[in-house]
Amino acid sequence: MIRRLMSRKIKYSKIAIVALLTVLIWVWADLAVDETLLVPNVSISIVKSSNPALWAAFQNEGEPPVSSISMKHIVLKGPTSRIAEVERELSNGMLDLDFSLNPELIEMTTPGSHPLTVLDFLRNRSSEIGELTGVTVESCEPNTLTVNVEMLVETSLTVGCFFDESRRSQDFESITPATVTMFLPKNWGRERPARVELTPAEIERARSEAIEKIPFVVLADGQKRYAGPVQVKMPPAGDLLEKLKVGGVGVSFCFSPITQGKYRVVLDNRIEVMSEIGIRATQQAKDEYEAMIYQVRLEIYDDDAEATDWVSRELKYDFPDEYVRRNQIVLDQDPVTVRFKLERLASNENP
Repeated sequence: MIRRLMSRKIKYSKIAIVALLTVLIWVWADLAVDETLLVPNVSISIVKSSNPALWAAFQNEGEPPVSSISMKHIVLKGPTSRIAEVERELSNGMLDLDFSLNPELIEMTTPGSHPLTVLDFLRNRSSEIGELTGVTVESCEPNTLTVNVEMLVETSLTVGCFFDESRRSQDFESITPATVTMFLPKNWGRERPARVELTPAEIERARSEAIEKIPFVVLADGQKRYAGPVQVKMPPAGDLLEKLKVGGVGVSFCFSPITQGKYRVVLDNRIEVMSEIGIRATQQAKDEYEAMIYQVRLEIYDDDAEATDWVSRELKYDFPDEYVRRNQIVLDQDPVTVRFKLERLASNENP
């Protein structure tokens, strides 16, 4: 009887050992065989720096900067079971393979263009994502990106009031403070205001009491930069400005020292450019504006001289500063887009 029991124990032990060895063999086999998984459209987004003066964006030659870029694909590599698990999690939305780039953490804090080796960046970042434990980034397309870093400068801007996200400006009774300070690119035009956007409900509420809003600007890559809060008060419904027309429009051309005196401007849509301007204003503001020599301005850039076709650019409306500050004159139409080209003056032609 004792021998029989001992025999059973020995058999059970052997079975357990065999089972354990089988499991270990399967685990070893799984770890020994790597699989790859191609994941398309993985994005890398540049996060806003903690330094308000630092602005980083992806830059492709000849294209506007962008804060987020979509990779053609990345290729993951790992044990068969882990790759299958990652594929399942991607398909059911449990795993997000969009990566964030913080310029300060990778020492991109000096102005200029910085090459980014994407594969090295992804490998370092993937180790921080728990869901990718045991999986490596094998390759990616593209493998190199350019990050442009610019140091912004402190700039004072007036605050303008707009209807929701449209370009239509709104009359306001007061904005306090009337100007805000923000970090912006050094070539940011002072005529471009910081925006506060009001919904119809907010406009109605602001007629009876001032409401708090956060002014912002939108940089070239679509990133918003915010200022401190302001108090916005709208005029009573009965105090709206009159809809008026300004005739006898004069156009000034703003050249740089490089093009000044060397070219003349040829307008393709002269009638449209010289047509009446729709404004909302007090009668006094309208009269002052109409009495000016030039009501609108066309800015001429140096590279316009190299254009082989018509150049399109919006007119600038030079309303009297005094009435702009008092919110007594605003444009009541879409800005006119001028089609023009530059012709070299005969006295400046090469012999």
